[in-house]
Amino acid sequence: MLDRTFSARRTQPHSIFDVPTSSDVPSIPESPSLLADESKTKKPHLYVLAANYISRLGLVKSPCLCLSLCLLLSVFLLFSLMLNSRSFICLSSYDPISRASFFGLDGLESDFGSLGVPWCRSKQGKTVEWTSKDLVNGLEEFVPIYETRPIKNNMYGMGFDHSFGLWFIARWLQPDLMIESGAFKGHSTWVLRQAMPDSPIISVTPRHPKKYLKKGPAYVDGNCTYFAGKDFVDFGHVEWEKVLKKHGISDFSRVLVFFDDHQNELKRLKQALKAGFNHLIFEDNYDTGTGDHYSLRQICDQFYIRGGGHSCFKDSDEARIRSKRKKFWEKALDADELCTPNEAWWGVRGEMRDNFNHNNTQISHAEHFQNSRFVESILDVYWELPPAAGPSLTHQTRYDPARAPTPIVEDGRYRMFQRLGLDRLERSVFNGYTQMAYLQISKPES
Repeated sequence: MLDRTFSARRTQPHSIFDVPTSSDVPSIPESPSLLADESKTKKPHLYVLAANYISRLGLVKSPCLCLSLCLLLSVFLLFSLMLNSRSFICLSSYDPISRASFFGLDGLESDFGSLGVPWCRSKQGKTVEWTSKDLVNGLEEFVPIYETRPIKNNMYGMGFDHSFGLWFIARWLQPDLMIESGAFKGHSTWVLRQAMPDSPIISVTPRHPKKYLKKGPAYVDGNCTYFAGKDFVDFGHVEWEKVLKKHGISDFSRVLVFFDDHQNELKRLKQALKAGFNHLIFEDNYDTGTGDHYSLRQICDQFYIRGGGHSCFKDSDEARIRSKRKKFWEKALDADELCTPNEAWWGVRGEMRDNFNHNNTQISHAEHFQNSRFVESILDVYWELPPAAGPSLTHQTRYDPARAPTPIVEDGRYRMFQRLGLDRLERSVFNGYTQMAYLQISKPES
């Protein structure tokens, strides 16, 4: 699994399930039509140009001029509709037109990552082997699977983006056994089962998913060993060597561990390293200033890392941009929310949160820096799942695209969005994106 999954350079695209050691796994047919989408344009639509032009005029004092401009905009809109009738869609208040009027003509294309996406550094600069083409092909297969999920309204649980990410990574790695820490109603267990129909699962969760069946849909897997309820043992206290031996597993590199337990991810990282695990997924990889636990994204948000570090100066460019973006995105933070009066911005206002925000510890910037250096010393691969599609397509209003990588299906590619079947899903399922991260780790080099 290690030899074929990772490489220092990106390899040529191939089928997502083209795994030599698993000939019985079906492959996803490549779809050139999904990749050569004629609806994607490099320049903004005319109505974006018109909206941006009006916004740059500022307050219009002349009623006649104002009326003329409004009529002009209406003409542009109708003309654009005639030219693009097949791909015309209704947009929410968080659409590219509004963003363009605030952030300029290039707002649509440059929005993602414009406030920085701090990417954890690995020891040798390795990256994952899969490509954007593999992700698109994966989406095509996963959408109909997702539509059969037993828990339709997974409130407080994973939405579509992270469900796809978990399924995709598990299918690619082909692990012999999967472990999940935190199962809630069992949706993630179901996703893992769709990815690997025959592999055993170990679920470590305080409350057994069957308890939720009394109030509504839940999922209990027949080939899953549950450390739950009276049998619950925290992930860090399980004797993993003995447990895996009972399942006939001696090679820990053949195990995938999934964390969705809202615990300090630095703590979980150290526990996984000590146990001997190599492949980890963290579901809630919260951005700096948000969330109920210290995350990998927060740890790697450092000044020496591209896209990392923050300014607490209220008249800085970052503060002004954040103030504007807060009007558009629910999880966007302004400078006052990001920083304390003492200018502590790391973690959550200088705190290292843990255990659903029940245990919080103030840490200095020096400690925060050392945490990052430790992570780098054990990190072989780091990858953040991109959003499934841009917000003008999904109509999501929560996460701020300025702190997220470019989506798999970019804004403006509505025909691809349709062909993948994403338009059939409820809008609410796209509101749970929190930078899910995949890691490969190993002991520090001497």
